[in-house]
Amino acid sequence: MILRRAALALCGLLLALPAAAQEATLRARMNADIRSTDPGTNRDANTDTVVLHMVEGLVAFREDTSIGPLLAERVDTSEDGLTYTFTLREGVRFHNGAVLTSADVKFAWDRYLRRETNWRCLPEFDGRGATRVAAIETPDPRTVVFRIERPSALFLTNMARPDCGGSGIYHRDSLNADGSWRAPIGTGPFRMGEWRRNQFIELTRFPGYTALPGQPDGHTGNKTALVDRVRWIIIPDSAAAKAALLSGAIDIDHDIASQDVQEMRARSDIRLAPVQSMGMAGLLFQTNDPLLRDVRIRRAIALSLDAPELVRAVSDGLVTYNPSVIPSASPFHGAVQREGYTRDIPEAQRLLRQAGYRGQTIRMLATRRYNAILDMAVLIQAQAAEAGITLEFEVIDWATQLDRYTRGDYAMMPFLYSARLDPSLSYEMVSGPKASQPRKVWDNPEVEALLRESMVTRDTARRQAIFDQLHRRMLADVPMIVLYNDAAVGAHRLNVQGYRAWSTGQPRYWGVRVN
Repeated sequence: MILRRAALALCGLLLALPAAAQEATLRARMNADIRSTDPGTNRDANTDTVVLHMVEGLVAFREDTSIGPLLAERVDTSEDGLTYTFTLREGVRFHNGAVLTSADVKFAWDRYLRRETNWRCLPEFDGRGATRVAAIETPDPRTVVFRIERPSALFLTNMARPDCGGSGIYHRDSLNADGSWRAPIGTGPFRMGEWRRNQFIELTRFPGYTALPGQPDGHTGNKTALVDRVRWIIIPDSAAAKAALLSGAIDIDHDIASQDVQEMRARSDIRLAPVQSMGMAGLLFQTNDPLLRDVRIRRAIALSLDAPELVRAVSDGLVTYNPSVIPSASPFHGAVQREGYTRDIPEAQRLLRQAGYRGQTIRMLATRRYNAILDMAVLIQAQAAEAGITLEFEVIDWATQLDRYTRGDYAMMPFLYSARLDPSLSYEMVSGPKASQPRKVWDNPEVEALLRESMVTRDTARRQAIFDQLHRRMLADVPMIVLYNDAAVGAHRLNVQGYRAWSTGQPRYWGVRVN
């Protein structure tokens, strides 16, 4: 009752917030305030979402996570893979009316490449990661040339990453006279409006926006704003957010609580927008554990699970089993990636006998922070028991689980990974030397060599062959059991038209109307 009264009081407050008279305002829920407006620096997922409505990069992810042009009209790559030439679209303007030129691109990139900027993605461009930008040249106002030291299949991918702020290009007036960040003056469909910390962030439509033709396509395509304002209202509590949506105090919540899906589905005044995201859920093994270092025991656990049924139960039928590290929405996800484990209790028992397993207890970590993690632990324990495997799980808080994961201090744990938009990055997040990176689950030098090759070669067929090989090797080595890509379920009122969920889980409010 107390929570309900608090939620209703919050709804009253939201309805009382000022709105522009005679203007269409889309009111969206955000579960926490943004950290800054500086692209890819002091950031989190909420920050990225808001910033990418205001700034745009040379390239961006399409709906299928391939890379498409955005501010660039064309991208030409030299045969040796060391020179990228970007031809800028003509007539693109910043929010202050200035025309975009190659000098603006160089200005923004020079700042990104300075260590004091603290850009999240600097290691990918300064030689510590995929490659190093050796020079940025501007032979004319519409041409920008990037010269890199070694070929990289991920150069454009890293440019486009949302957590890099999309490498968004901003006008130099975004900075104060002393070089500190002031506010973004970008080229996006919305520009900065009012930010009341811990209350709301409001962006206004940029009437001078130069849109690409066609339809919206991921973070590129036609991004025309169809509302005058977008106001993200900060509502941390899911119950309060639900009350706000049902009362009409907000129009949309792009990620509703899983326990509310059935109720929302039954309502005639709400529409759901579900999508299988690119985040990954799976069961991790510590291959240095005295028992689990034996691949036969890990494989027996895999064969004891009815993975499709487990996934259906955990997700309430919203998603399906995906046995691959590569998300099912990726263009690199094909027939090979659909190969997985099929439940086989007799074979699991045979492997256990062969390994000398006699019912010893294997401990598994779980947390209540995410329902899916605890639900996975319960179902894995029950299914494995049918093969004679004794699992006991300990429920700990999320911060402790993250710490134990980072230190590799566990035997088994269900775990959730955030989205990676290229298969090389998906494999990189789980594979590597445990001695220097204890959080990694797959420590195999041959795998690391294949992964390095996938990050260098730009030949799509060769990359696909590498990813197919990595998938089959992971099934054989069993360092983890990949189960599914989680569901992101948005809900909106009937006055919202044109909203489309995306497998990255990031909301996009261009191309959306409110009536």
